[in-house]
Amino acid sequence: MTVDVLFPYYGDVALMKLAVHSVLKQEYTDFRLVVVDDGYPDDSIPGWFASLNDPRVSYQRNEKNLGANGNYRKALSLVENELVIVMGADDVMMPNYLQWLVDRAAEFPEAQIFQPGVFVIDQHGAPAHGLVEQIKDRARPKGHGPRLLSGEKLAASLLGSNWLYFPSIAWRAEAITKHNFRPEYNVVQDLALALDIIMDGGSLLLDDYACFQYRRHSGSDSSVKALEGTRFAEERAFFTQMAKEMDAKGWKRAAAVARAHLSSRLHAGFLLPRAALNKKWSGVKNLATHVVR
Repeated sequence: MTVDVLFPYYGDVALMKLAVHSVLKQEYTDFRLVVVDDGYPDDSIPGWFASLNDPRVSYQRNEKNLGANGNYRKALSLVENELVIVMGADDVMMPNYLQWLVDRAAEFPEAQIFQPGVFVIDQHGAPAHGLVEQIKDRARPKGHGPRLLSGEKLAASLLGSNWLYFPSIAWRAEAITKHNFRPEYNVVQDLALALDIIMDGGSLLLDDYACFQYRRHSGSDSSVKALEGTRFAEERAFFTQMAKEMDAKGWKRAAAVARAHLSSRLHAGFLLPRAALNKKWSGVKNLATHVVR
């Protein structure tokens, strides 16, 4: 079974090369690595990919920058096979990741979303386990080994606190291409996609088996937006929309969790002192607004 590893790229070149090499070193070798460069300003990149001389790797460069969500959507238009990963350009696959995926997909044919265990690392590759990870650990459904989750209970759990690690997730092509990333979101598009699949009856395979390194660093796009407070306006609109859609589906508990969006508001409150310390006064206003709404 060939696996499509989509690689929408814009960012640090050294980390990108580490990510690419982690794919090429997979124990399971039947894959396509599909790189979509969103015009990162480094003229050496096309030549570097050509130098890999690997027929499994394809590279294309956008003439116009599409932004993260637009580039994700373009990458999805290139899917050809049953299993898909949207790889983070600064994350690292452990050598056994693809083998884990193929094995679990065969074992759980009804699963449409696959979340493995992850190791969280910082920008230097050192282990990281800060407050965000601690919250995710507590929010993640308890259990041992691979287990299937679905329905309103799963939706409410994710709306309460998003414990997924998006770049590590694999998807059935039929599910991810059917729903795609909602174009109106630039921060929560991954959670929106997962919830669209869940609302459509899809199941998520959650496994403790750690085979992916997720990189969290202060310079990430989501971290910058968080401190400025701008991401929370999008989150607020997202939770409002999710509450309406959950209500329409009859998932009253999930709708109530979306309306409260407690973990999102607590996150904004946690960032308030840091924004004030950095004299980001517009960020302070945006964060305070989110906390009280």
